[in-house]
Amino acid sequence: MMGPAHSLSGAAAWLGVGAAAAAAGHTMPWPVLVVGALICAGAALAPDLDHKSATISRAFGPISKTLCEIVDKLSFAVYKATKSKADPRRTGGHRTLTHTWLWAVLVGAGCSAAAIFGGRWAVLAILFVHLVLAVEGLLWRAARVSSDILVWLLGATSAWILAGVLDQPGNGANWLFDAPGQEYLWLGLPIVLGALVHDIGDALTVSGCPILWPIPIGRKRWYPIGPPKAMRFRAGSWVEMKVLMPAFMVLGGVGAAAALKFI
Repeated sequence: MMGPAHSLSGAAAWLGVGAAAAAAGHTMPWPVLVVGALICAGAALAPDLDHKSATISRAFGPISKTLCEIVDKLSFAVYKATKSKADPRRTGGHRTLTHTWLWAVLVGAGCSAAAIFGGRWAVLAILFVHLVLAVEGLLWRAARVSSDILVWLLGATSAWILAGVLDQPGNGANWLFDAPGQEYLWLGLPIVLGALVHDIGDALTVSGCPILWPIPIGRKRWYPIGPPKAMRFRAGSWVEMKVLMPAFMVLGGVGAAAALKFI
């Protein structure tokens, strides 16, 4: 799928988690719902770090473009080193390493650890990166015609304000994990969810997605998971733009209402 659909699906997924949490009696404070949805929307772009032309490659100028080139080469190297004889030949690393459950879990765990051991500046950095990505994905038309510096300033300002809101008693810094020193441990959850939602979205397209690597399926180690081919679509097609994106908006709205106990 394309960047806007990935971000919308990520935001909708976290709002759905908020609805489930409310139904289970562990209601999210509204700042956690908002921040988590934005982080998840940004994290839903991150697996495309292996794609030099993806939305994320433009998000932070030369830094993200260079990082995408490095991750592409790393992913390709891992693919070549681990593929079975049944796996096809490839010329790049797109939709390999960064499109797996293992990558999602490792990145989420790394961000949680950084939030715990890195303190406030690490939390601000995590928020800044994902809020910039959320702007690039959710407000992609405006982001394309705006200065990168304006997008970065919006991300930095929003990160500072939202971190301040979360730090207020009862607003969610210690939501879910309330032991001393575990504030913001939950930050890894929307990051893992966003990456997995991205992978599931890509699995719906014609190429599928090797979400389960390194677990082998049949004779392939990089098996492209997906529905029957008749049910798949091409990225950017009318199915994505006219069906899935409106559906994500509706589901996100329903999830938000349920999470806030409006319904």
